[in-house]
Amino acid sequence: MPIWMYVLLGVGAAALVARVLGLPPILIFVLSAAGLVPMAALIGRSTEDLAQHVGPKFGGLLNATFGNAAELIIGAIALREGLLSLVKASITGSIIGNTLLVLGMSIVLGGMRHGVQTFDAREATRNSTMMLIALASLVTPAAFAAVDPDRVAIEEISVAVALLLLLVYAAYIAFSLTPAGQTVLAEEVGPHAEEGRQSWSQRTALLVLVGATVATVLLAETLVGTVEAFTHALGWSEFFVGLIVVPLVGNIAEHFSAVQLAGKNKLETSLAIAAGSSTQIALLVAPVLVLLGLAFGHWLTLVFHPLEIVAVGTAAVIFTVVSVDGESNWLEGVQLLTLYVMLAVVFFFLRV
Repeated sequence: MPIWMYVLLGVGAAALVARVLGLPPILIFVLSAAGLVPMAALIGRSTEDLAQHVGPKFGGLLNATFGNAAELIIGAIALREGLLSLVKASITGSIIGNTLLVLGMSIVLGGMRHGVQTFDAREATRNSTMMLIALASLVTPAAFAAVDPDRVAIEEISVAVALLLLLVYAAYIAFSLTPAGQTVLAEEVGPHAEEGRQSWSQRTALLVLVGATVATVLLAETLVGTVEAFTHALGWSEFFVGLIVVPLVGNIAEHFSAVQLAGKNKLETSLAIAAGSSTQIALLVAPVLVLLGLAFGHWLTLVFHPLEIVAVGTAAVIFTVVSVDGESNWLEGVQLLTLYVMLAVVFFFLRV
């Protein structure tokens, strides 16, 4: 990890101390948000190094399990506290953040340094299809709710759709384990690793993974516990924080890696990181949170705000358009970033 990541480890410890001392909520929120960044990076690195010890097939499963652990933990804790709008916004924000912000920055940097870059259009098409399925999982419950506002039926539909999404994701992982899908695993296992660094031993990687996961839970609880005070003090909506701030905090380390790789003319790997993460959020994290809502007593339906559906829909369509030809240039990256900023501005002024 870069030196600044180690500095943020100390910041995370300071957040826990600030929580114990009862310092101002804004300070605690900022410190805990910063402290979550290296935790996500450590989970990512330990997962990559474990994957090297267990082989590509089980490594792919490991990555599929922990690829978005930070977002899942933050979402689960927010769900337990009943912050449903924050949870839904974080799901939407993670999808559009990976698809538009991360991929857009990667394409801009890669295009400016290397001109037109190429990638495997077949894998991009698989991811775009998954995103369109995720879009359908948002549109259909919302359409039903508009026609028949029966809450019980809406909740039952959401659970059924969540189970179907998990089934599709399981099929995606199963396909990744076949010879035809080995390119998926090749991109998902260890692509973010820094060149020339020494891998951790299996025992060290496992200990770091456990420790970083526990620390993520503690910092996520601290963050979620100050969200309401933070948003009230700044005049921001809980919706905007969930859509923009939480996804950046939970995935900034992976974002940084994707952009760096594009700058080294490895756009295919950057695209695999961005698109793969969006797919995992939509088809694994979101349905898991719906099912966790049953255990927590807070039903999380898949009926999202119309603007969230529009955001995911436009992100899925533009990703498909950009990736269908198997090549990109910096202008396409600018277009992706423009759409992301446009959506962020709209959501900043939205009060729900």
